[in-house]
Amino acid sequence: MSVKLRNIGPKSAAWLRQVGLRSLEDLAAVGAVEAYMKVRRAGFKPSLNLLYSLEGALQDCHWQEVPDARRHELVMSAEAAIALLPPPRGRPAAAPVTTTHHDEAAAPAFALFDDDRHGGSESNAGD
Repeated sequence: MSVKLRNIGPKSAAWLRQVGLRSLEDLAAVGAVEAYMKVRRAGFKPSLNLLYSLEGALQDCHWQEVPDARRHELVMSAEAAIALLPPPRGRPAAAPVTTTHHDEAAAPAFALFDDDRHGGSESNAGD
């Protein structure tokens, strides 16, 4: 943000700038939830405090003064938008963790050094 907004610290301001939101007008045009989602889609990991801070900036109040009912609306809207995001690239969606146990007795045994590596009783004098 090029203009200092209430509730928006340096890190949040940098995130907002990187997603193209540089003024209160830009923020008002998209709203708190969409601004929060732009930050998430850019790969940052904002907490819900950013969502409340953005709403507080739009309402010109401290983020802790955002009414609980409005916070609930914001969270519900953000969760609905998050559910529509595609899974992360290169990684499958989270699945149950499974553990595979291998029977060591069934595994082939490997010797580090073979006793016959020099051809048995042959001499390697010329090597």
